Amino acid sequence: MTDYVISPPPQPSLSVIGTDARFPVRRIWCVGQNYADHAREMGGDPDRAPPFFFAKPGDAVVPGGGVLPFPVRTANLHYEVELVVAIGTGGRDIPADQALSHIYGYALGLDMTRRDLQAEAKKTGRPWALAKGFDQSCPIGPVAPVAAIGHPDHGPITLSVNGVVRQQGDVSDMIWPVADIVSQLSAFVALAPGDLVMTGTPAGVGAVRPGDVLHAACVGVGTLDVAYGAV
Repeated sequence: MTDYVISPPPQPSLSVIGTDARFPVRRIWCVGQNYADHAREMGGDPDRAPPFFFAKPGDAVVPGGGVLPFPVRTANLHYEVELVVAIGTGGRDIPADQALSHIYGYALGLDMTRRDLQAEAKKTGRPWALAKGFDQSCPIGPVAPVAAIGHPDHGPITLSVNGVVRQQGDVSDMIWPVADIVSQLSAFVALAPGDLVMTGTPAGVGAVRPGDVLHAACVGVGTLDVAYGAV
């Protein structure tokens, strides 16, 4: 048994529908601007831009959502609802026609973003890490195994704030579908069991304020509820 000079941190994990076992979270990879309308609203060109990736630390995950404190050091917190891929079998340079076999299941998540910090980072050419990878920046619902739901390639994905729909898209609207995302990401890093891949968000991203209640849904995958309290 390995001895450590300090106590190891707890293993981040997500519940799995249909079992008491949990899905261990290793890393969280995110693809940017993967819905055409969102790419346009963020100033991108969906007809030309190849997928680009960024990361959140595994311990940014908030299993099941719930009531969260409003993040510090931001005056412009944004929601982004996303289909999340849970990797079950790792690999490098995975061909697109084999990529789906590496997936254990799917979940619904929120890529919470301190948009003011991101805008400043873009302006100065600096990394986005503090805009994307802050504490509790990644609420994610339970994992639905592929064995139970298959591979969702279409269906509505929505987010409402205080009962008003703000984001409404369809999984089939992705510029780069799941198989392509997994394949292209694996060309840059060796994917491993426990990795999560967030697949991009539809148009309609916007600000969250203390007291707001968010409800996300993706047909066939699940729902997720998050409420924000004070700082």
